[in-house]
Amino acid sequence: MDEQPILIEARGAIEVVSLNRPDRLNAMNEPLIAALLDYFTALRDRLAVRVVVLRAEGRAFCAGLDLAGWPRDAEAGPVHQVWRTQRMIAAVMQAMRRCPQPVIAAAQGAACGGGFSLLLASDVRYGAPDLRMNAAYIKIGLGGCDMGASYFLPRLVGSSVASEYLLTGKFMTAEKALACGLLSEVVAHDALLDKALALAGEMLLTSPMGLRLTKDALNLNIDAGSMEHAFALEDRQQVMLSGTADTVEARAAFFEKRDAAWGDR
Repeated sequence: MDEQPILIEARGAIEVVSLNRPDRLNAMNEPLIAALLDYFTALRDRLAVRVVVLRAEGRAFCAGLDLAGWPRDAEAGPVHQVWRTQRMIAAVMQAMRRCPQPVIAAAQGAACGGGFSLLLASDVRYGAPDLRMNAAYIKIGLGGCDMGASYFLPRLVGSSVASEYLLTGKFMTAEKALACGLLSEVVAHDALLDKALALAGEMLLTSPMGLRLTKDALNLNIDAGSMEHAFALEDRQQVMLSGTADTVEARAAFFEKRDAAWGDR
């Protein structure tokens, strides 16, 4: 029996999702992408899961596309086949942004092409000292902008740094990623998971709906049409959250000097 392309471990309200093709440096074949797409799409209806940690088995996070890992349709033309692959992988990044749970990525080794985009689509990123990332597409005769890189990267590191890496396909080191804010912290490989779980634990101290709506506002306001649009969204969210039972519980817990008992209500 083939190994599962991803492993899912439940730790209370946290789920740890591990890419599980270490012998292929976790390169993206169709079963891996299908599993990720199913997982992140289903999260929209699995609110008992509050935070996701995304990591990988082995010495690399994800080496990009596995060219031998996609079955050929003899009746479909090359454009149709490439289009299907493109859309399927892109849907994973979109599902990661649309799911209400924050996604904390913990990565080591190579994160190339689509692997780089998995990191970019996450909410928080930690990296081992050996992490090396690149948008490899331009190195093989394609454009440097693929799998959401031209959307995510300039918003995360600015236009100049994004252009430097997308126009060349060169590798970004963990040190450089930390300096430009793409990584929150560089952590020893064997401490990556613990670091991500610690942050996830801090997120669990917040109200469930407040956490979900914070990710929602960050997603929407990065493309807000104006400052007024951003403030209006925040105002509506705060008014709505102020009417929840969890906010009443939070106030009581504050004055009673205890942890809040969240009910997601």
